[in-house]
Amino acid sequence: MFITGISNESYHRSISEDRRRYERKAAAIRVEIMHPSIGTMIGSTQDISDGGASVQLDGQTIPPVGTEVNVRFIKVAGAINQEPVNMKVMYQQRNTIGLMFA
Repeated sequence: MFITGISNESYHRSISEDRRRYERKAAAIRVEIMHPSIGTMIGSTQDISDGGASVQLDGQTIPPVGTEVNVRFIKVAGAINQEPVNMKVMYQQRNTIGLMFA
């Protein structure tokens, strides 16, 4: 694709390469996503990496791209992180959001 005679191919390639900078691991971890105006949402990771996580939210309000949220990851034995971590919504697709550690 060309815009004003300049190819966007390298731009799109750098975005997809950036999105894959960290190796993803399939993992189903319960997630609490908190935001003052939305409340607390409960979801489950589909995959996780050092850069972020893909989280499935069923039947809940999905925060818009760019929203900063506080997140706790919870295992059966208890919270992985006692204090919520700051993350940013990077994409949303149907009932799945991509979160990046901020």
